[in-house]
Amino acid sequence: MLKKRIIPKFLIRGGRLVKGVRFHENFREAGNPVSTAKVYDSYGVDELMFVDIDATLEKRAVSGNIIERVSEEVFMPFTVGGGLQTLEQIAALLRSGADKVSITSAAVHQPDFVRTAASRFGDQCIVVGLDYARQPDGSMRLFTHGGTVATEFDPFDYALRMQDQHAGEILLCSIDRDGTMSGYDLDLIHRLSEKLDIPLIASSGAGTLAHCVDAFEAGASAITISSMFLFSDHSPIKVRTYLATNGVQVRSQKGSHS
Repeated sequence: MLKKRIIPKFLIRGGRLVKGVRFHENFREAGNPVSTAKVYDSYGVDELMFVDIDATLEKRAVSGNIIERVSEEVFMPFTVGGGLQTLEQIAALLRSGADKVSITSAAVHQPDFVRTAASRFGDQCIVVGLDYARQPDGSMRLFTHGGTVATEFDPFDYALRMQDQHAGEILLCSIDRDGTMSGYDLDLIHRLSEKLDIPLIASSGAGTLAHCVDAFEAGASAITISSMFLFSDHSPIKVRTYLATNGVQVRSQKGSHS
């Protein structure tokens, strides 16, 4: 059985680590991404994820500068996203040290781009991020451009479409739960995990150790955690220990410098 992964998620704005609520509310600065990455590396997390939250809105791709600095300090796998629309941009990030890239808005507006990128760089390099919110009528809709532009697409159906386009993993991000620390969207995680043949990364909502267990029991292959690590006393070591105690198969704790 593949062991479950714990992935700290870094949101980058202006070269700094930040965290908000529901994508747009109550932003707080949370430190230097490079030094924070070194701390998580010492904790022995499985991967890191970096997302430049302004890149798409500013019509540019995430810069490789921070990625190069991080890759010089830590040696665990990490994923980078933000404004990616061309193969050249992906190639530049991989050269800078990224192991995977996350494609979000372009996966909706240029769905064939995912297949093309997977063909060029390998399925394992391509993560498709799906940002979604529930509507007043109870339906769910995908959003692009950092959660500012609504689309006609349902995240469940689109995740299956992206699997057919050779995405290597699906990153499921609930706008409603982002930064609330109120728990993951277990219903959608469960329904999707039963249909997908590729890993499903659950994002948005971790606030307690029990939330982490719940996401894995619902079928997630990995979870991202941001606010809970930045603004509470829960560390990756605590999460890993709690998961193991509750029967979730996780890697033994080991930093990349160990």
